[in-house]
Amino acid sequence: MFKKKPSPILKHQQIKPLAPLRSSDRRKIADQIIKQFQIEIPPKNEEEKPEDSHGSTTIGVGAIRNSLLPDSSQSARFTTTVGKDLKQVSGTVYVGSHPGEEQRVLWIKLEERLIPTGGLYYVAQRNNTEVYTLWRNPRIVPLLHTPDVVLQKLRGGADLMTPGLARGPPFPPKATRGSLVAVASLEKPRVPVVVGTCEIDVSSLQEVKGAKGHAVRGEHWEGDEIWAWSQGGATGRKAPEEVEGWDSDDGETGLEDRMGHVTLDSSEDEHGCGGVSVEPAATESENDRRRTDFVVGEDGKPYEEVDADQREFSTKEIDGILWNAFLYGLHHYRNTNRLDPRHGLDFPVNQSAVISNLVLPFLPITTPAQAASLNIKKTSWKNTKKFIKALDKARLLKSKDRDGGECVVLDIDFEDHAVTSFVPYKLPKKETADAESGGGGGKAITAGINTSDGSIGQKLSKIDLFKPKEQFAPVFAASDASHHDLYLAGEIRPIFNSYIDSENLISDKNKRLVNLNPVLANAVFDGSSPLDHEVLAKGSVPRDALIDRILKSCSPYWVILRNDETRAEVKAKAGHAPKIHITLETRSGNKTVTKLSGVEVFHIHPQPLAEELQKTCASSTSVNQLAGSSPKKPVMEVMVQGPQKDAMIKALEKRGISRQWVEVNDKTKGKKK
Repeated sequence: MFKKKPSPILKHQQIKPLAPLRSSDRRKIADQIIKQFQIEIPPKNEEEKPEDSHGSTTIGVGAIRNSLLPDSSQSARFTTTVGKDLKQVSGTVYVGSHPGEEQRVLWIKLEERLIPTGGLYYVAQRNNTEVYTLWRNPRIVPLLHTPDVVLQKLRGGADLMTPGLARGPPFPPKATRGSLVAVASLEKPRVPVVVGTCEIDVSSLQEVKGAKGHAVRGEHWEGDEIWAWSQGGATGRKAPEEVEGWDSDDGETGLEDRMGHVTLDSSEDEHGCGGVSVEPAATESENDRRRTDFVVGEDGKPYEEVDADQREFSTKEIDGILWNAFLYGLHHYRNTNRLDPRHGLDFPVNQSAVISNLVLPFLPITTPAQAASLNIKKTSWKNTKKFIKALDKARLLKSKDRDGGECVVLDIDFEDHAVTSFVPYKLPKKETADAESGGGGGKAITAGINTSDGSIGQKLSKIDLFKPKEQFAPVFAASDASHHDLYLAGEIRPIFNSYIDSENLISDKNKRLVNLNPVLANAVFDGSSPLDHEVLAKGSVPRDALIDRILKSCSPYWVILRNDETRAEVKAKAGHAPKIHITLETRSGNKTVTKLSGVEVFHIHPQPLAEELQKTCASSTSVNQLAGSSPKKPVMEVMVQGPQKDAMIKALEKRGISRQWVEVNDKTKGKKK
């Protein structure tokens, strides 16, 4: 049913340098967008005076232009391939940003047709919520729907087949052959995440069940190269849970009818007013009622009815729930990582980690409705920074503002009475919808991180042991010791010193020399070293050199003791003590990955460590069996995208690992000539 696209519409390296867009060109392009998408301009009010009427219309046009293509926008040419035959074409990208927002690609002009970026990658920060181009200008194109399982395929580059269309017929009248449309899932009907071109007249379809053929060709989707484009290197963000203005009854209302919730300053306002405020065309309840009319085979309500005990929380109640969740998080870390003075946390902690690690996993969320309500944006603080400042004021933690406006936590008072006296409540075991402050979609496991990682804060000691060989039996017998036991290096030295003194082997000429007797000569200097014959010829050897040769001739053993364990409790293993291996290598051209292996013998579980590195490094991680390891006792390898050696070593040190136990192999450095 699905076919893969040969490539995204645009690649990073295909964009030429950006150039400023002149004001006249910007107005011309904005007017072209208004014409192409048939955006209605607010009509003049006949009852107003001519100058007032003219001024009102000017404000409306300027606000719409700014919403579509902001001031100080830039443009750049690009080349790409399209279609099955990979035809090479050229086009133009228009990049811009609204005040206080990050610069992103807003529009693509390809073959004289303007394509919106679907609202999938133009990121703007408003109370920690993503706002995107289509989400800023809802209903600019017709909106189609499909089940979420189909939408996941579309986000991988597949085309939407006709049987995949949902909530129709009837379909939006403007969804005709060749027209641009947006596609959303039935689960999130108000959030378009795919932009495509109709390959058939969708509006005239009478039935989709049993139909064949392609309905929409994907042009751009959340997660593609366009979505990820940024001059600063930051990727796009996940879609919000809902966007007001989308998913209405007919999709024909003009853009200006959906701008009531947006405040825009028009640079083209002759009278300095600026902004358009229009009442919404339909209420949310009306939209919900009409929504069921487009679902084939479903006559139920679009959402589950909420019982009386599942009512929406008040602001005061949400404040209390998030506050208690934070206390629960501190209580859990304090009791889980008692041996670690920092209780498993790595300071400073950024504000996003406070929410994802100390709040979200401890929210008592049992229903999707609760997940939507328990959101930092619905608290009296409105954002994470103010929430942290309130905790600082309550002396639960100490925070500091950094450059760029970010707030970090420098220390936490785990001995505060509110933490020590906290009584835990029951948490749900199943996955619940994400209530993160970032407003991202998707799901989060109730235990957002593995807080049961017992390796954090552990104390490890690595001990090297030596087992004497059979030839040393007379030496150990002289000290009433057994040569079958395992000894530390410091325990072997006094045994041999005692034997040397008892046999009167100290040289009369030099007290630092030891005369060799048959036992030492045969056991130590057995010809394994090129200097053995020279030493045997002299008949004496320095005491320190003799002890070193004795240790090298013993069989090596090792043992790792954890916390309060003793040597008698842990069985030693033969061979030299292992090391943790960190390898940096280049893959897929110039991409660096960091691999970590050998942590199991140090009582560290790879999966929780990978989850922590994923959050710390803000990068993707994976855990797989190390190539060549035994299937019966597999050694797992943690791989993290990017050069993350320092982050790995820091995470290992939290788990009691000394830097001397880590071996780093950097394969990304060029060979010296």
